[in-house]
Amino acid sequence: TIQWETLGRQFVEYEQVAPFLIPEEQERRLLGFLPLFLKAWEQSAGVIVFPNIQLLASEVSKLLTKEIKRNLNGKPAEEARLALEQLLKHKGEAEDGHLLLKSVYLLSQTDLRTTWNIIGSGLPAALMQCLYLFFTVPLKKTRDVEMSEDDTQTQEMLVKIMLNMYREEQGVEELLAADKLQSLIIATASLWDQCSHLWKVPTGRVLRTISKAQTKNSIVYLQAVDCIKIAIQNLFKLADTLPACDVCEAASIVLCFVKDSYPISSALLTEFENNDGYQLLLKILLRCEGLLQNEGDPCVDEILDMLTCLTTCGKTELKVSGNIVHPQLPHFDFQRTQSSGMTVKNLQAFQVLQSVFQRSNDQHLCGRILAAIGTIWAWDTVNFFLLEWTLQPINQFTDIIHFKPHPVQVQFFRLVESIVLDLSYVPHEILKKVQYLIKENTVPFCTLTALRCLLSMTKKDLLFSDIFRDSGLLGLLLALLRKQAKVLRKSGGTHLAHLEEGTEKELSAVMLKMVAALTAGSVRNTVVLKDYGMVPYIKIFLDDECYRSATLSILEQLSVINYEEYMSIIIGALCSSTQGELHLKLDLLKSLLRILESPKSHSAFRTCSGFNGLLSLLSDMEGALQDPPSGLWTTVGQNCILELVFYTLQGITAALHLDPVNSNFFHRNGLFEKMAEDLGSLGCFGTQGEWQISQSLEKTRTFAEFLDAAFCCSEPFPMWLKNCIWILNFLDHMVKGTLHLESYFKERKREIEDTSRDDQEEPHAEEDHPSYVSFSCRWEMGDCAIVHPGAVCVMVRLLPKLYKEGHSQLSQEIQCAVVDHIQSLVKSEKSRQVMCGSGLLSTIITSCQDAFHNGSHPLHLPLTRVFEKLASQAIEPDVLR
Repeated sequence: TIQWETLGRQFVEYEQVAPFLIPEEQERRLLGFLPLFLKAWEQSAGVIVFPNIQLLASEVSKLLTKEIKRNLNGKPAEEARLALEQLLKHKGEAEDGHLLLKSVYLLSQTDLRTTWNIIGSGLPAALMQCLYLFFTVPLKKTRDVEMSEDDTQTQEMLVKIMLNMYREEQGVEELLAADKLQSLIIATASLWDQCSHLWKVPTGRVLRTISKAQTKNSIVYLQAVDCIKIAIQNLFKLADTLPACDVCEAASIVLCFVKDSYPISSALLTEFENNDGYQLLLKILLRCEGLLQNEGDPCVDEILDMLTCLTTCGKTELKVSGNIVHPQLPHFDFQRTQSSGMTVKNLQAFQVLQSVFQRSNDQHLCGRILAAIGTIWAWDTVNFFLLEWTLQPINQFTDIIHFKPHPVQVQFFRLVESIVLDLSYVPHEILKKVQYLIKENTVPFCTLTALRCLLSMTKKDLLFSDIFRDSGLLGLLLALLRKQAKVLRKSGGTHLAHLEEGTEKELSAVMLKMVAALTAGSVRNTVVLKDYGMVPYIKIFLDDECYRSATLSILEQLSVINYEEYMSIIIGALCSSTQGELHLKLDLLKSLLRILESPKSHSAFRTCSGFNGLLSLLSDMEGALQDPPSGLWTTVGQNCILELVFYTLQGITAALHLDPVNSNFFHRNGLFEKMAEDLGSLGCFGTQGEWQISQSLEKTRTFAEFLDAAFCCSEPFPMWLKNCIWILNFLDHMVKGTLHLESYFKERKREIEDTSRDDQEEPHAEEDHPSYVSFSCRWEMGDCAIVHPGAVCVMVRLLPKLYKEGHSQLSQEIQCAVVDHIQSLVKSEKSRQVMCGSGLLSTIITSCQDAFHNGSHPLHLPLTRVFEKLASQAIEPDVLR
């Protein structure tokens, strides 16, 4: 602070004596003051505390302006440029010019009033003359390649001063007194290949800053000297000789003045248009074909951005009245479409973008143009209609999109998709062309991308189910799928490995998804599919996992009009599947469960041998849960096998749910006994079913405690026991009629490209069990109604098979826990009445004879109690006998 106060007093003294000093002495004293000023600035971390800063800025700027003019006066261009370089260069001792430059640089960054004082000194015009010389008069080639560090700092200070001055309208007005502004603009358009390489970027920065601060006077000035006209004429010449990116760099500077001036006056835009400016831009952009990298070129991007902005520059609003083709989405109303004011008024500018897209195959150029169109739509919804009802860009692009690079195709169809998803408009004419593109299938990748676009639309609203049926798309897809199904049938479901297989296979998958979307919720479309005789062909796609989800969706829609046909297909596919096709079986079972949610499907399930079909799945898994696994099962994780058991039992439970006819059928045909037999042969249960006598049990745990211990890792149980507990848990939920509502297994994610089984493991690989939720609350709910008593019989029949050699103590403990749980199930009078007619009495006796006859057996007492409770409810004496 003391240093700044001292400097302040010294400058006041200078002010007082300056009027009485000769100019040379004034300059000497000011130049002697500046090093102290700069030192104080450096020591105060760039903070200036100086009361007379505006006056100081004015005095220093005037002196710098005077020195510049003195060095330029009467000298030829090259000599003047060297003189300027010497004046501003950091030279050590004698460096008055650099001292002045640095002082003005610091002062120009303080505040706006200080900047205005600098502008009023005449410095803007002087520095513009400097920039013109630096840009147009290059140094020798060896020196114009790179700058020293000091020269770079000098250039940066000079440019920063100009930017600070020229961003103000006063600074631009000051330039009009000289003729260097229009000279510099024209020079960029004519001498770009001859100018100083080191000053191209700084010159561009300065001119763009001036462009943004244009005034009415500056526009009149540029128009009066035909600046834009001359610049365009020169650029036409450069466009034939210079590299395309260099011409873009020069042209972008000129275009900045045209675009930025429009909010004030349309004069420069009119001059640009009258002198074939749009033709120039089209020529330049087309020359960039194939030269741009994926990241593009900043100047090309700038031209495209400015062209996009120019589409809204026009005197009059476009008035078009298109014919809205119906049907349309319910919430679309063109009459209520509000305009934001950012509407297209300049079709000439847009035609450049449209022509470049039509004539170029450059990925970056085409991608930027599509992005520009999306931007124009985002400015105002009306713009889509204004453009499509006049120039028809999207309509015309659809005819040529298959010639474009793949990323451009993807971007284009996303744009088409946004017409529906964002604008809520159905473009019928465009959709017809997209459909024709799919029919021709000239480029499979393009067809695939187009079909995905239509699939996304179809999922938005059921209206598209009608539109695409009436347009013939549904019939086309069914014909293509029929052809593909025949190929699959002949090849036995195998695919030849060749280059196009990936896209072709994916195309078939998306066609199936499209048909699934078109039939979803549309009985009429499902009838069309059936009338086309497509059901036998659709079935063929079940075998391939990448087609399966969509195929099942189609078949599930078929069930709406014919449950029997659906059940016949699914049950038949389950029965004909091989032991190794576990994922096919799981997918079929999950589909079956979705349909069984409707009670109307239960009768069809029974008449199509559904119960026998599902039980045959259990029979096919004989020994699957054996530990260690053997044969085919060594390559399959036990979690996958348990999942199949779970969904099989779920399917049976769903078909029995609230259906007395099915329940009677299942019981009458002895299917619970068959279920018990099949479950007992899975491999986790004992094969002999013997009861061994133990003196006493060290532990007595409930079944809920077994569950917690097994699946909360509190005790390392053997794998066979964990599997047995899971199956008994499934049966318990089946008893209560809730198994079909449970969910223990995560859904598998499928990818089209993924042909391998992610969840197949190496032999003997250990695998996590299904997601476990603590079941203690489920098992201790108290009195639970028995819905399916036959499932209790199954649990009882499995009791003797819970014994494993080498695990005597654990076996007897789990047997006791299960018996106790069965006893809790028949606790209520209502449950016992339900059980009496189920055959449970005889099942207990025949399954557990050893325990009944041997009074010392640990299960003797609990089993006897179960028997006594059930017998007390028996009505017929034969049952007791």
